[in-house]
Amino acid sequence: MTPELIVMLTNNDKTVIDAVEVFESCKDLPVQKWGFKDVGLDKEAMIDLNQKMKAAGKTTYLEVVTYTEEGCLEGAELAGQCGFDYLTGTVYYPSVRAILDKYHLKYYPFAGTVAGSPVALTGSVEEIAKDCVRLMEAGANGIDLTAYRYTEGDPLELLKAVGREIGLDKVTIAGSVGSKERIDEVAVLGCRAFTMGSALFQKKFVKGGTFRENLEWVITYLNEHR
Repeated sequence: MTPELIVMLTNNDKTVIDAVEVFESCKDLPVQKWGFKDVGLDKEAMIDLNQKMKAAGKTTYLEVVTYTEEGCLEGAELAGQCGFDYLTGTVYYPSVRAILDKYHLKYYPFAGTVAGSPVALTGSVEEIAKDCVRLMEAGANGIDLTAYRYTEGDPLELLKAVGREIGLDKVTIAGSVGSKERIDEVAVLGCRAFTMGSALFQKKFVKGGTFRENLEWVITYLNEHR
């Protein structure tokens, strides 16, 4: 299974100021899923950017890094008001369901014990895998798993354990997929999707290249390995 790429207009866990210009320069490329974080742009700019993505026929994602119930509710409301298709991140609270239903949002919450920004994931492999089961049973559409920011074990063992519990076709890998080797790992295991932002801005694939050239490289690589 070749994972889907979710292009995030973020660098160092913050939406870039020129996100609209970057998107406009790349919207013709054959990649469907685009997103950004709730940090870096004001609300009106977020609405504008999301509308431009939707007008281009894209599926859109807002990632919110927050851990309180109040923050989760605010993030869901923001995603809905801005018109996103998906809310990702946050810690799941039952109270968010009414907002998700109100705006017809799909929801991929963080699994496991998460803290900080960038997110650090802690806990045993078994605990995190069981938490994925809990979230799916609670009505999440999938899991936003920060596997490569797991601080207490092997990310690949974690992914395998999650796969045994819920299937990796329900898992998006959030963050730190910044090399060909990690793209390969995600693909071999059968993960649904992965996000990529900083690696494109930091020119991890085409040294000295533009954001567009680095994105083109990743798209080509994924297509060659389907």
